[in-house]
Amino acid sequence: MTRMKTTQLAARCKRWIPAVNGVLVAFVLVVPTLVILFGGRIGEQPAVWIKTAVGGIRRGGDDAFLHRETTRDEDLLGGLLVEGFDQESCHSRYQSAVYRRNPGRKPSQYLVSKLRNHEALQRRCGPGTAAYANALEELKSGKSPTSPDCRYVVSISYRGLGNRIIATASAFLYAVLTDRVFLVDPSAAMDDLFCEPFPNTSWLVPPGFPVWYQSFYLSTPERYGRMREDGVLRTDAENGSAASGELPAFAYIHLDYNQTAHDKLFFCDDDQRLLSNIQWLLIRTDGYIAPGLFLVEAFQDELDRIFPERDAVFHHLGRYLFHPTNRVWGLITRYYDAHLAWARRVVGIQVRVGWSESPETLKQIKMCTQNEGLLPAVLGEKDEEPLVAPRGVGAKPTAVLMTSLGVWYYDNMKGMYWERATASGEVVVFDQPSHEEVQRYGVKSHEHKAWAEIYLLSMTDTLVTSGESTFGYVAQGLAGMRPWVLDMGMVNSTVGWPCSRDMSMEPCYHVPPTYGCKRREDTGKIVPHVRHCKDRPTGLKLVDTKDW
Repeated sequence: MTRMKTTQLAARCKRWIPAVNGVLVAFVLVVPTLVILFGGRIGEQPAVWIKTAVGGIRRGGDDAFLHRETTRDEDLLGGLLVEGFDQESCHSRYQSAVYRRNPGRKPSQYLVSKLRNHEALQRRCGPGTAAYANALEELKSGKSPTSPDCRYVVSISYRGLGNRIIATASAFLYAVLTDRVFLVDPSAAMDDLFCEPFPNTSWLVPPGFPVWYQSFYLSTPERYGRMREDGVLRTDAENGSAASGELPAFAYIHLDYNQTAHDKLFFCDDDQRLLSNIQWLLIRTDGYIAPGLFLVEAFQDELDRIFPERDAVFHHLGRYLFHPTNRVWGLITRYYDAHLAWARRVVGIQVRVGWSESPETLKQIKMCTQNEGLLPAVLGEKDEEPLVAPRGVGAKPTAVLMTSLGVWYYDNMKGMYWERATASGEVVVFDQPSHEEVQRYGVKSHEHKAWAEIYLLSMTDTLVTSGESTFGYVAQGLAGMRPWVLDMGMVNSTVGWPCSRDMSMEPCYHVPPTYGCKRREDTGKIVPHVRHCKDRPTGLKLVDTKDW
């Protein structure tokens, strides 16, 4: 028996020694290549690549060069996220930082503290608590209590996925500013697309909610703008405010595209004081109302402390709230590892849903990417230039991720770079994850792919988006980058510039209030960090005043 064990041990050692030699050989082969490609100066970033590569060899080589090394602080997004979640229930929460080439902005410590306080509020007053049960009884009574222990905001987001995401983020900001529990309408597939953002509680409105808010619209009697217009509710400034005991149990805030002037009073200080006494607020919007909140004087000091960088509001809130569920995260990571991870540089191009197959638009995409140096020019299009790259120019792989409902633009861009060499010798490879042809509202598989593609765009190094696209807004905000925006006005025109760098990475609020509350003043000129959008001149966008 002893001889048999000795023989087996010797055999195992013989098998182990070649494996060690294989690792050493691989290390010797890899390190000089890395020194050539990335430089050999000690203490600079190439050391990270060497460490990653050696780690990949040690693990069998499967994930060598695929992902960026991160610290635990980066995994927690600088404090936006907290430890303690079940990682198996939501892989993306702590893994996303590894896939992002751009680590993003760091949140202010004050924002971090506000989020921790809000999480405590959600646990104290959210679904499943005695406080929530009491609030439901008060809601059924038809009157708001005089001094409610807990107050609530219910976000009714709808339309396309991009719209729902930016609407939810800005409604959450309002909840944080007003110390209200934040709940979302589950009918918008929130639980199927996103992990729960708050620890040990839920942001979903539970079944059995006593108000059928899905049907609320302009004719709803409890619409805040209607109650203000009819004189049912008056502010203190109007010398006739209703006593808090006479306030309704809830108010429906209608901020859709057809909102009235009275609906837009939501962004006025006097009305916010009135609303603070109503226990339940239900907000319907498909837009990014955050720039409007920055116009409310009562919120401005707090917002200055929370967001010292005003162009990073959605960047922080989006990364805090929206973590892909495991099913969607699988779509994202499998595609990234197979198609994008190997590239030296990844360029994202998002073509808006409503654009038809147009040679003018194709030309615009080509001019934008080449004029701005995002993609190299191709040979053979002018003056019978040679169709091969100059000798001695090494291939520098760039991956281009295109997203669109159709495949026509992808086929043409891919064909151009396949059929012709680039002037720089750079190798350009195009990919498009899906082409659903039409937008399918409420279809799970369609929305899974849409969310995966938004997230993949946010993992790129450079981004080109279509003007006024909420799909693009979400991608650029999560990425933390200012995109190049395709100018829709140039389509079918021979004048103008094909694209321009956006003024910030913030989404545009498409239908904001036009004038200030106290005087007839352009809302794009009231505060320096709220400006009119480039892609929607009547809209409002948060900007960094250092740049603008």
